[in-house]
Amino acid sequence: MQDATGAENAEGLRLTLKRTGSVLRESGVPFALAGGCAAYARGAAMSTHDVDVVVREEDVEAAVGALVAAGMRPHEAPENWLAKVYDGDQLIDLIFAPSGRPVDAALLGRAEELNVAAVLMPVLPADDIITMRLLAFTETACDFGAVLHVCRALREQVDWPGVAARTAESPYAYAFLTLLARLGVIEGEFL
Repeated sequence: MQDATGAENAEGLRLTLKRTGSVLRESGVPFALAGGCAAYARGAAMSTHDVDVVVREEDVEAAVGALVAAGMRPHEAPENWLAKVYDGDQLIDLIFAPSGRPVDAALLGRAEELNVAAVLMPVLPADDIITMRLLAFTETACDFGAVLHVCRALREQVDWPGVAARTAESPYAYAFLTLLARLGVIEGEFL
């Protein structure tokens, strides 16, 4: 059960999600909803952390500019694969190179237009959402619990052999897929 603060944060994030999608769509910047909010759009629990969108690197400046023109504020990001913008207290990550892989037209082209919190916006397919999450695992960032609920919620939408092939170089992804198989979340001899 969510407490009042958690419910307020979820509602604030939902409003930021709507604003972000509307502003970016109106600006003409190609984007797609990613991360926890994309998983939410596809049936997982609502993320309460931030709004993640993917954009091509060459569109980051235009995306930040559009969000700032709508009253949001930029924030200096120490990472070299995303830009950050705040809508009040809510964080928006504009990701252009998730796990070192550049966002391109092919990735954005796979996004599906979905109604998310009453706003139509492009949302990454479940395969890409899960692949990005698995490739983000590292020795110092390997919280399987944070991804397990998303995989349970999206399991029927995911091409698991395809995800296994695209994440084959990652021992952390392999370990997580093995865990999913052992828990009975996924099936297959592809691991």
